[in-house]
Amino acid sequence: MASVTADAVPATAKLPWWTPGDWNAFFGFGTNILVNVLVLTGLLRFVLKLPDPIIFGRILPAVGLMLFLSTVYYAWLARRLAERTGRDDVCALPSGISVPHMFIVTFVVMLPVLLKSGNPVEAWSAGLTWVCVQSFVLMIGGFVAPVIRKITPRAALLGSLAGISLTFISLSPGAQVFMTPIIGVTCLAVILASWLGGYRYPGGVPGGLMAMLVGTLIAWGAQSMGFELGGIGPEKVTGALADFGFHLPHPALAEVFGGFKYIGVILVTAIPFGIYDLVEAMDNVESAEAAGDHFPTTRVLTADGVISLIGCLMGNPFINAVYIGHPGWKAMGGRTGYSAATGAMMLVLTWFGVVALMMAVIPAVALLPILLYIGMLIGAQAFQESPHRHAPAIVLAIVPNIAAWGTTQINNALSAAGTDAGKVGLDALANNGVLYHGLQVLGSGATLCGIILGSITVLIIDGKLAKAAAFAAAGAVLTFFGLIHAEAIGVMKTPGVAAAYLVVALFLLICSRKPGLAKESADHGLVHATAQAAE
Repeated sequence: MASVTADAVPATAKLPWWTPGDWNAFFGFGTNILVNVLVLTGLLRFVLKLPDPIIFGRILPAVGLMLFLSTVYYAWLARRLAERTGRDDVCALPSGISVPHMFIVTFVVMLPVLLKSGNPVEAWSAGLTWVCVQSFVLMIGGFVAPVIRKITPRAALLGSLAGISLTFISLSPGAQVFMTPIIGVTCLAVILASWLGGYRYPGGVPGGLMAMLVGTLIAWGAQSMGFELGGIGPEKVTGALADFGFHLPHPALAEVFGGFKYIGVILVTAIPFGIYDLVEAMDNVESAEAAGDHFPTTRVLTADGVISLIGCLMGNPFINAVYIGHPGWKAMGGRTGYSAATGAMMLVLTWFGVVALMMAVIPAVALLPILLYIGMLIGAQAFQESPHRHAPAIVLAIVPNIAAWGTTQINNALSAAGTDAGKVGLDALANNGVLYHGLQVLGSGATLCGIILGSITVLIIDGKLAKAAAFAAAGAVLTFFGLIHAEAIGVMKTPGVAAAYLVVALFLLICSRKPGLAKESADHGLVHATAQAAE
């Protein structure tokens, strides 16, 4: 495609509203969003025990409205970029319900309120207030994030993002794929053959849709032979039909403000996870730019905050976020149409009560390989879009998220056994090879922690020791206030770690002022260090 100057503005008519690649991205991204909505519906029904009239009559219509506003906005933003640059390959940022926050607001905010009050509606109210607070953190932080992004090395941002994608995005779907392998592994092969191998299915059926069809046929085929597979069945379809009906979202102001009575519980997680949202959005904008599409960080973060606020005021206790995965949808040929179409689809599904029927017909395990595929692409991008010499920094940026994931698994296992780490004893766990305390400290604030450690390492590799010292000092400040390496915000939660960062900052600053200790060549630094270690 011929290059076009930045000020060239082609006629809007030359930009198609839909391309063949949008079909692939629509079915891929659409099923991704659908999986998340099905999961949050399950959390609302089976964990929080909310009544179906509230779930299908209040919450899901508000979820659909938020998803529609978000996906249409980012389609519009991408189209503006395409018009301004004269390019026809711009891909809209993917967005939707924040998956990590879906579980945080459920298990850390709403479930404790439910257990304390015994009232599911009170729990819903607390969740709405949590999103309200986080929305303002996003809107305010949007004006600071671009500065942080400008001074932070790309390898650190992408490495931290890869850590999220490999752990919280990929591992759970991967495990579930192999728990029901006849569906999961088969659907994974269907997706990989199409999206990585370029195989075209009969009739041009997109890979994502083909995976859904194959998984559904296998599950219902097993049903016809008397085997229950994939969690679907005729009785579930019959029950789902009862939830059909047209439900418009309407304001939930009383519930939002009623939740402020739990502000103490809410602030413990709302502020640090609001900061997490800022960092995650920066990572994802960086990921899109690495794939060739530049979007203004402030506008993205502000939009997420405003759209999340609208959603919560209408009854949705789940926050909106730009998703990782832009390079994957772009590689499939997605442009702008796939994003707006996904929002329109979710509006129909949630306003007409179709979600319950979808849960009863399509086995969720048939959709999960798509998340695994996206995790593969994001993990690969961190290495592909960074200089080879920065690979060690990327690995280090990934490690905190592995620690956070490990801590979560330990906590869940102990909870299932009716105990916790404190009751078992940290020494007892350590004596059996479970370094719980170390994993907990390393994994707390994993996204920010990965960026700090990755940035320090990148700058050391490049011989920019004074800048590396500045990031180490930032690590000390963040640790001092409990934003990283601590379970909650506070002062001096982990003083030893804060002091360690200060020592590192001082050491690097001293090295930067002594030419004899400076590295002669950043490109040969890793080889030189390896040779020194061998001697």
